[in-house]
Amino acid sequence: MANSSTRIPSRAGAAVAGARASVQSGLTKRGSIADVGRAAFVGLMIVALSVAVVAIFAILAWAFVEGRTRLDLDLITNGPSTARRATAGYSVAIVGTLQIIAGVIAVIVPLGTGAAIYLEQFADRSKWYNRAIELNIQNLAGVPSIVFGILGLAFFVRGPFSWGLVAAAGSATIALLVLPTVILASREAIRAVPSSILEGSLALGVTRWQGVRKQVLPAAFPGILTGIILAISRAIGEAAPLLLVGALTFVTFYPSFFEGGFSALPVLIYNYAGRAQVEFQILAAAGVLLMLVILLAINSVAIWLRARYERTW
Repeated sequence: MANSSTRIPSRAGAAVAGARASVQSGLTKRGSIADVGRAAFVGLMIVALSVAVVAIFAILAWAFVEGRTRLDLDLITNGPSTARRATAGYSVAIVGTLQIIAGVIAVIVPLGTGAAIYLEQFADRSKWYNRAIELNIQNLAGVPSIVFGILGLAFFVRGPFSWGLVAAAGSATIALLVLPTVILASREAIRAVPSSILEGSLALGVTRWQGVRKQVLPAAFPGILTGIILAISRAIGEAAPLLLVGALTFVTFYPSFFEGGFSALPVLIYNYAGRAQVEFQILAAAGVLLMLVILLAINSVAIWLRARYERTW
């Protein structure tokens, strides 16, 4: 009996030890599989990043090699010309692009931030129209740019506004194109601010709008600037919508915002690149570098502001 009684606990202990070993081996296998998956994911991300960086540097290297002979003051001070191909430039297109971007900023900053504040802080999500607004904003972020060009042609150039083929029509069209980006980025920035900041303000007796304006918005300002930077970056490089709303290629006079024709850098670069003459090919490559310089100059100011007002929680 003594032998049988001692065998039962030993068998139970062996069973428990076997179960522990099987569980431990299962956890080890799961851990190894997770480690392999994590390493594979990191490797794919590095490969994708490397491809993107190599592609960017390849484009920049090509543009510099092809257009280095035209990197002079004539590129900035002279306008487009088919007769003086060796000295033609982008001055008219630069002015048109700056006008368009200024109009875009004037539209997307108040509308984008205002819509984000309303949807995040004041909108009743149980109402159908607020849910419809959120759904439409998310859908508009993925609409092709050419569709916005058709919309601008129908409403701003010909339709109820009837502005004609002017820079204001192009600016309004591009603003509608990049507005969803600003709204979505601003909402994420406002959502990232700890709710305790607004709740503490409300506990002190201020109104909700005062708390949002004085506490939430300053804290979300760097994230909102990030959305504006992304929107400007996309706006500068858009050509398809501007072609539909009147970005004429060879405008030899400086445009007015609400009068006359206008041109823009991406449209003029596209036109130069499509011509057979070698001088225009070189001019198109130099225009790519010029547009990148303007983009970096505008974004540098926004990045500096974002870094200055950035906060960590």
